[in-house]
Amino acid sequence: MTRAIQIQQFGGPEVMQLVDLTVGEPGPGEVRIRHHAAGLNFIDVYQRTGLYPNALPLALGMEGAGIVEMVGEGVTHLQEGDRVAYASQPPGSYCEARVMPAKCVVQLPDGIDFETGAAMMLKGLTVQYLLRSTQPQGGLKPGDTILFHAAAGGVGLIACQWARAMGLNLIGTAGSPEKCALALEMGASHAINYRTEDFVARVKEITGGRGVKAVYDSIGRDTFAGSLDCLAPFGLLAVYGNASGPVDAFNLGLLAAKGSLYVTRPTLFTHIATRERTQEMADDLFGMVASGAVRIRIDQRYALADVAQAHRDLEARKTTGCSVLTL
Repeated sequence: MTRAIQIQQFGGPEVMQLVDLTVGEPGPGEVRIRHHAAGLNFIDVYQRTGLYPNALPLALGMEGAGIVEMVGEGVTHLQEGDRVAYASQPPGSYCEARVMPAKCVVQLPDGIDFETGAAMMLKGLTVQYLLRSTQPQGGLKPGDTILFHAAAGGVGLIACQWARAMGLNLIGTAGSPEKCALALEMGASHAINYRTEDFVARVKEITGGRGVKAVYDSIGRDTFAGSLDCLAPFGLLAVYGNASGPVDAFNLGLLAAKGSLYVTRPTLFTHIATRERTQEMADDLFGMVASGAVRIRIDQRYALADVAQAHRDLEARKTTGCSVLTL
């Protein structure tokens, strides 16, 4: 048996229940993992509310780190006793132990502890595919300027550091002076407080009216129109989240009128669809962390039983950096 967080219906943080579940043994292509920590992400909120619908009852959580207890038939890249971490479908990392597909589980380097591993996988791999693969026409080169919303969050702080390592000028948005200062500390070239400043006007001011080559937007509905207005001609808007709700329908003619713009709605799970691609991306992430170019900040830790408060803090945008459940 394992203690786990499960929901029987979609709704607010109060629908999450701490329950006992049977773990079982791994089948072909699966492993059983004993968790040391699990990460918290906004996708967990989307799944809890039903914005991203899943069958009920639903165990929550998309990333974790721990020890392999048992390996199923056909799994060759992992063995019992391996230290591992993952960001993977299906949900279920908010638990002490679980059986799951092995293809997105990777060995955790000895120099990275379990809490860091649990905090970094979904967010770090997201930054990896955004900055390495989701690029505007002509790619991203040292000296280019990009806009990154929610720059003081878990994904954002990794992006600030990664962009600096790539030689990019990252303009970050955040919701308080303290969060703006944190983004600057972690590598942003400029930080805009979206609660007190017009971020479109500030981006135009910073870029001398030229706009940016790419905008990476996890906010969605509230920032979509402004994000388009920040782009230079042929620029790319990558909407990879919906913290304020899904983007409303819009006229494609806007993209022509604003400068032959590109818009995409990428997702991590398309990028990590194979074991080989997952390992390649993880190796890049681990290399950035091992080199010191990217430091994973864990600013909030919660017990499994306190997961409702963790979700409240996340939704209220009270958090900075990464949050983990300790197990």
